Amino acid sequence: MSEDTRYMVEDVAVNGGYVWSYLPDMSKRWGEMEAFESMVWVQPPGTATMGHLFLDAYHATGDELYYEAAKETAGALIWGQTDEGGWNYMFDFAGPASLQRWYDTIGKAGWRLEEFHHNWENATFDDAGTAEATQFLLRVYLEKLDPTFRPALDKAIDLVLASQQPMGTWPQRFPEIQLWEGDYTSYPTLNDDVAAENMETLIMAWQTLGRQDVLPAIHRGMDAFLLLQQGPDQPGFSLQYDASLNPVAARSYEPLALATHTSASALTKLMDFYELTGDTRYLARVGEGIAWLERVRLPEDQWQDGRQFPTFIEIGTDRPIYVHRRGSNAVSGEYYWDYSSENLLGHYSGLREIDLDEMRARYERLMNTPPEEVTANSPLNPENGVVLPEFFTLGDIDVSDLNASGREPTEEVDATQVSELIGSLNEEGYWPTELVATSNPYVGEPPVAPSEGDFAGTRVGDAYDTSPFLTETPMTGISTSAFIENMGALIRYLDQIES
Repeated sequence: MSEDTRYMVEDVAVNGGYVWSYLPDMSKRWGEMEAFESMVWVQPPGTATMGHLFLDAYHATGDELYYEAAKETAGALIWGQTDEGGWNYMFDFAGPASLQRWYDTIGKAGWRLEEFHHNWENATFDDAGTAEATQFLLRVYLEKLDPTFRPALDKAIDLVLASQQPMGTWPQRFPEIQLWEGDYTSYPTLNDDVAAENMETLIMAWQTLGRQDVLPAIHRGMDAFLLLQQGPDQPGFSLQYDASLNPVAARSYEPLALATHTSASALTKLMDFYELTGDTRYLARVGEGIAWLERVRLPEDQWQDGRQFPTFIEIGTDRPIYVHRRGSNAVSGEYYWDYSSENLLGHYSGLREIDLDEMRARYERLMNTPPEEVTANSPLNPENGVVLPEFFTLGDIDVSDLNASGREPTEEVDATQVSELIGSLNEEGYWPTELVATSNPYVGEPPVAPSEGDFAGTRVGDAYDTSPFLTETPMTGISTSAFIENMGALIRYLDQIES
């Protein structure tokens, strides 16, 4: 553990920050897209996730090496914090001009990665970037109450409070700006757990800092879910909403529709809110939502790899709608939707897997359990003395990294597994990882005319598309996902031994 940590800190990190993947000679590196050598990624499994891992290793070993690594990572995040207190997907130690050059080349040419086509110059709540960074700063501050971290931590929490909209919702980005008509980043957003992650951050701040000002925001955030659930004919949820809380479209491949996976997540959150508060309002329409999901489940002969639900449901009809694309790059390409489940996107699933039986069983358990019993361990009750978990990276980490293994974390780690991990560390001091994902280099402005070929179901378009894709010729490299996964197994093993 210490050998690879030293390698990551001394040979891989840039001023304490990380991207996702590297070639061994550092000639290329990637976050969600290829990165300049001066850039670091905030979006998981980037810099903040690495910081959480270092703190987890510190808790497992007591070795100051890991705490010092966490401090360096916190310092990187503080450098990249926006003036308002949040974080973008990434930042560039070379400064604004270098970052703008990245947006004007690599970012702009990524066909499917529309969030990188523009430099909003503000913070994002998408993909847990700002939330995870804030939660990590909270943890590193609490570790030894080092006042160095408190101003940045307070500024981040204040951003979450300031960005909450009047109805209790949060936008995808803040401060809210509009770069073009239809810019979706100011819309009230559920997509990618924007609201849920912000409330988790505020709950952690309440638990550990005793900040009374976060409690009203937590409750407004929970109540917003009641407002966002649609009427009795279609009691589901959308990815995002307009200022009047009507469903709206966002990215080109996120049409105006209800979303089954977002509906399942929101219904699960409503059950979470009941466990936090004992307030039966949060359970009142969960049953309706579950019944609606059952109604829109596809016939069994249309299931694919356990995915039983269409991602998008047409408002007013309950018909599944499916998104497709044509063209070959960010200039010639476009997205559209229809009712055909043929030729679906390769980078955005048109079908979803939802464990409806588990949702229904949990709902029935909660309906039959007294509120005082349900809320016995609620962190919103200051008398409970609930503390933060000792480890943050040993469970599932939701990432967009195509080089992540996708393996489920194991509850038990045996000595054979540990021996194999130790033996697979190479002489340089890192775990060599097969990088199954790569990207095309930026080769100039994409042409208006589409290139020959069918790119409807691929992750990447033609040679001008800088989006990441799965390659048939993987290279061996360095992966933060593999580092976090392997370190997590060793941490779990140490924890097993101690307990």
